[in-house]
Amino acid sequence: MNFPIEVVREKFPALSLTDKGRRRIYLDNPAGTQVPQAVADAVSRCLLTTNANLGGFFETTIMAQQIVDDARAAMADFLGAASPQEIVIGANMTTLTYHMSRTLGRTMKPGDEIILTRMDHEGNVSPWLQLAEDLDLVVRWLPFDEQSWQIEEAALAALLTERTRLVALNYASNLTGSINRVRALTRIARQAGALVYVDAVQFAPHGLIDVGDLGCDFLVCSAYKFFGPHMGIVWGRLDVIDALKPYKCRCSSNALPERFELGTPQIELMAGLSAAVDYFAGLGTAAGEGGSRRAKIARAFEISIAYENQLTQKLIDGLSAISGLTIHGITDPARVGERVPTVSFTVDGIEPETIVRQMNVENIFLWSGHNYAWEIVHQLGIPAEQGVVRIGIAHYNTAAEIDETLESVHRVIAMLRQERS
Repeated sequence: MNFPIEVVREKFPALSLTDKGRRRIYLDNPAGTQVPQAVADAVSRCLLTTNANLGGFFETTIMAQQIVDDARAAMADFLGAASPQEIVIGANMTTLTYHMSRTLGRTMKPGDEIILTRMDHEGNVSPWLQLAEDLDLVVRWLPFDEQSWQIEEAALAALLTERTRLVALNYASNLTGSINRVRALTRIARQAGALVYVDAVQFAPHGLIDVGDLGCDFLVCSAYKFFGPHMGIVWGRLDVIDALKPYKCRCSSNALPERFELGTPQIELMAGLSAAVDYFAGLGTAAGEGGSRRAKIARAFEISIAYENQLTQKLIDGLSAISGLTIHGITDPARVGERVPTVSFTVDGIEPETIVRQMNVENIFLWSGHNYAWEIVHQLGIPAEQGVVRIGIAHYNTAAEIDETLESVHRVIAMLRQERS
């Protein structure tokens, strides 16, 4: 079926906003997406009608607990988890990763080894680096291949030793857009006896996650990257997290997953989280899927991936026509399925911020900089203080918006080159 782009766009109020009569083009999506009306309504409804803390016997506290339970169940469906007990919900990916790293640190000792990649967002690097510093662990660095733009299995295998306790990987890069073969990488790490912690923040808006199939031990994502509120989610394999002793208040619950969720939960945001998952399910229903919520989510990704890939290739083809412009990531049309629709580039002699500032004036929303892909820019030799221009597509973007963005990129670069000549 054709992707129902107009139906999708009608669900997002922000897409119809203007500034002094000028339309907005949202291509800042890797840093955070817009939300459907249903998500905002769910947050508001919770605050207005079920605003209470948990653990009481009156109506609002009982309803608040149901919201929390529903959010865990929704994320279990979204990630393919075996149980809502495996779903830990918290402030954001980075905070949760710091928390989980300290908890896992209780199982490690000086001389143990952890493997970090040169491809990860800093949120899946700094927590482990600082843990290694605290505990005198050995850090081994895993570069990405600059031809495939992915982490190669042989490179990981070469780093593993009998002392490796954890491998931190990313599913997809927030700079290059490349998707790693997480299932194969996880299998190699697990065979060596290491735990695997996967950052799926950039992949979650663009592909179906099946934690059972991946075989990893932990997977983290952020709701605000897939049309939800600002919060993070960690999935932990039940037998692994059940054996862990997190840092927590002495009198707080020891149950799963509560013992990993510090303080009062963000109940109103959990309501929005369920609504975001149900948005995907609704898209699957519109595409003809009548099965379970998980089946509907899978169908939603099936049609959105095909749609996003077309827009991505249009963008890559248009950028590739500009002399002196380098795309840092996969550009081969035959491999478009091996990347998410995040495209980053640099232009000879022009700082990325200069391009982005001019395009922002035209109400085309983009980012420049390293975007917390600190290790990537250093491996590629890109000045960290400059970084890249990053264009990130979501499935509510249109072909017309990509055409207008490409026209702007061509014009802005030509103008800046003329000013420098």
